[in-house]
Amino acid sequence: VITTISKSIVTKTHRDITVWQTNGAHHNALERKRRDHIKDSFHSLRDSVPALQGEKVGKAQPASPPGTRCSGSHASRAQILDKATEYIQYMRRKNHTHQQDIDDLKRQNALLEQQVRALEKVKGSAQLQASYSSSDSSLYTNPKGSAVSAFYRGSDSRSRVGGRGAAQQEETARVGAS
Repeated sequence: VITTISKSIVTKTHRDITVWQTNGAHHNALERKRRDHIKDSFHSLRDSVPALQGEKVGKAQPASPPGTRCSGSHASRAQILDKATEYIQYMRRKNHTHQQDIDDLKRQNALLEQQVRALEKVKGSAQLQASYSSSDSSLYTNPKGSAVSAFYRGSDSRSRVGGRGAAQQEETARVGAS
């Protein structure tokens, strides 16, 4: 009976050790995968920051001054994070400036469009006025320099009666009034 109990304990213990080893190996694999993902993410971040492009990720080094390339050929993770933060802040300021420029250009565009509409309105009324004045162009200057109606004809029957006809008298009155 003792041997049976000891065999079951040994078997149970052996099974537990095997399960524990399997779980440990699985945990180690997951941890390795997590570390590799972090490492790849740092490489990607480093390559996205212009000041760090071409640098290698290394162990912690003394920080370099802002705006300069990292000393040596290795950038620590802390340096990568610092440079990425600086670059993000720089890009935010740049985007803000560009947005202000866009807003200014939109305002200028709106003002110019208003001016175009106003000028088109003035042009339209000037053309309308010109068409009205062209209908008044029934007056023209005769060779003697006086304004004569284009509708006045020397052969008008009224002009033949009594030397100076009624139409001619009306025209003289009209020219004198203008």
